[in-house]
Amino acid sequence: MPRMSLLSKSPHSFNKCSQNGDSRQFFDIASTLQNTDLIRRRIQSGEVKGPRIFTVGEPFWVRTPIYVKDFLQVNHVSIPEVESAAQAKERVRQQVRDGADGIKIFANSVESDGILTMPADLAKAIADEAHSAGKPVFAHVSNNQGIEVALQSGVDILDHTTPIDEPWSPAFAQRMVAAHMALTPTLTLWETVSPNASAAEIEAGMSRAAQQLQAFSQAGGQVLFGTDVGYIDRFDTSEEFKWMSRAGMSFQEILASLTTNPAQRFGYSAHSGRIAKGMDADFVVLRADPAQDTSAFSKVRYTIRGGEVIYSDK
Repeated sequence: MPRMSLLSKSPHSFNKCSQNGDSRQFFDIASTLQNTDLIRRRIQSGEVKGPRIFTVGEPFWVRTPIYVKDFLQVNHVSIPEVESAAQAKERVRQQVRDGADGIKIFANSVESDGILTMPADLAKAIADEAHSAGKPVFAHVSNNQGIEVALQSGVDILDHTTPIDEPWSPAFAQRMVAAHMALTPTLTLWETVSPNASAAEIEAGMSRAAQQLQAFSQAGGQVLFGTDVGYIDRFDTSEEFKWMSRAGMSFQEILASLTTNPAQRFGYSAHSGRIAKGMDADFVVLRADPAQDTSAFSKVRYTIRGGEVIYSDK
């Protein structure tokens, strides 16, 4: 019998959607708010079993990224482009009224003519409005210029590394840490979105992404585990854990990215994120010991929320 391990769960910083069945809570950071709210209300009512869902709803961008245009059109989804600070602020207020738990900006968006970067003053107006409502701000970035916008605007959580750009120097990583910015690395994304690249090109890009995570982690940055499931269809998280380990993160650091780090970041550390008397009875049972192989974090046996099994791999 493989050794089983217990893993307390707290809100994750997941991109687009949760990973496959092993999270007790997750933070969705790009979806149609009305649809996501419907799903979580069905879970809250007890109609279906599921995790606790936090969401940012529709993201804010100055131009719709080229790679989502077809999806939005086919599914009849309309996400307005940001035209002014006043319009953006009102939209932030409306999304918060509609139940958004955070706000996401596209500091960069990939377009047919290159990478478009959101003006820093516009990003700051959105972030300031979200912060005035007590909501965290996430930023999608494609290159280091996008990170500069995130830094200038007061973003809380950075989504993705930037392997198409320069390595992150210790000083650059320290600037993010000094700004109290967390990072969701989503390393597997870069391998998945490069189907036509050679093995050598993929290795070079993945190594660059791992170096950036390593620089951030070594600077003392707070890492939040996440995937890009919803945009990509790779549900197996084992490769993500392997790359985090390759980036120099220890078993304990990866464990923290799944538990205590998100609990602290999102304000639930008083009752979630670890196993102790008086804490929420929320945890995961693993099939193997991640201290021996970090990919074991993906081998989920049970997910338990409030003392009730909500997922079993039987």
